[in-house]
Amino acid sequence: MKRRTLTALAALALGATMSLTAYAQQTTLRVFSGGTNQRPDLMRKLFDEYQKANPGVKIDIETGGATSELQRQYLSTVLNAKDSAIDIYMIDIVNPAQYFSAGWLEPLDQYVGKDALKAYLPVYAQANMVDGKVAAMPAFADAMFMYYRKDLLEKHGIKEPKTWDELSAAAQKVTAAEKGANPNLQGLSIQGAPIEGAVCTFLLPYWSMGKQFNDAAGKMTLDKASAERGMSMWLKMVDDGVLKKNIAEVTTPVTVNEFKAGNVLFAINWGFAWDRFKDDADSQVKGKVGVMPLPAVAGGKSATCVGGWQWAVSAFSKSKPAAANLVKYMSSPAASKFLAAEGSLLPTYQSVYTDADVVKAVPWFKDAANVVTAGQARPISTQYGQVSDAIRTNTSAVLARTKTPAEGVADIEGRLNRVMR
Repeated sequence: MKRRTLTALAALALGATMSLTAYAQQTTLRVFSGGTNQRPDLMRKLFDEYQKANPGVKIDIETGGATSELQRQYLSTVLNAKDSAIDIYMIDIVNPAQYFSAGWLEPLDQYVGKDALKAYLPVYAQANMVDGKVAAMPAFADAMFMYYRKDLLEKHGIKEPKTWDELSAAAQKVTAAEKGANPNLQGLSIQGAPIEGAVCTFLLPYWSMGKQFNDAAGKMTLDKASAERGMSMWLKMVDDGVLKKNIAEVTTPVTVNEFKAGNVLFAINWGFAWDRFKDDADSQVKGKVGVMPLPAVAGGKSATCVGGWQWAVSAFSKSKPAAANLVKYMSSPAASKFLAAEGSLLPTYQSVYTDADVVKAVPWFKDAANVVTAGQARPISTQYGQVSDAIRTNTSAVLARTKTPAEGVADIEGRLNRVMR
């Protein structure tokens, strides 16, 4: 399968050569390719195929930033300085509107066509179209999934929980029964540290009540009572022993590592975690992991937090046509298939989820498309940094019990009323 996929990629890259003949001589493109979770190792393989077909183009990779917040801080500094050293950036799904409105990104319409985004899953088409312009192109999708120990649920005769109350009851039953075998077993792990994942921790129960944080125009529509109820639900899980008492300190890697060690029954995390559970040499849960939709509040509907990464051309690049051509290649169906099959990176094309090679390599992807398609994006705002900061810091403070749910939600509302008008 890998050989067939690389052959297709090579053909695609070779096809791009024709449009590069005028300016490809001695062109060096520098690409910021994110951190470890964005798999720069796989991106390098794609770049290598492109270079083979386009020998006049040399691609250098820059990586850095273990979290979305750290990457956003770095990119904001570089772009605000109008630095031309980097031609292409991998950016989070929440960033196109913010960066484009700041004048940091090159509109891609003239290079990829104004209708280019119609081929992608709707949430990515929406995020990358800003003011009627193509601001960026999807690299790969992401979403939060509920991972669980299918061996332990089967052992104790428990079905996949559909509501948060059912999950809490299941977690308490299993951890009590397994206490002798594993006294460190946690019922559920979520991200409570003041990181980007905590924005989703706030939104997941809120969305599952059928509530929306903002309208289509970006204006905040916060239902304070429902938001407080969601935060109170997490605190009750702490009191019931389902969540760790220090959940306000838990980051994305902590959840991954503790689940991988066999010390978590249910875990909410991003798509990349699947490979860590399946492939890492120190994983204690190989062959024991299931993936299910996130639960809902009773009477509500399952909802998940969509993530994902985009390729954007810097407004300050001195090689914009060549950079845009590379972005077009990196956001192609063939590239999406390669990343899905080789790295379990979620596709941005509906058709790739059911591709025979992809399903063979990553069987759970056949069910993942419905989760991603039905997922919701974090608030899209030209001031997303402020939106994220208000939500994640208050969520962490509530989970640390330095604020009550009412105080945390009131602070979110007060801060964002001025931003999301």
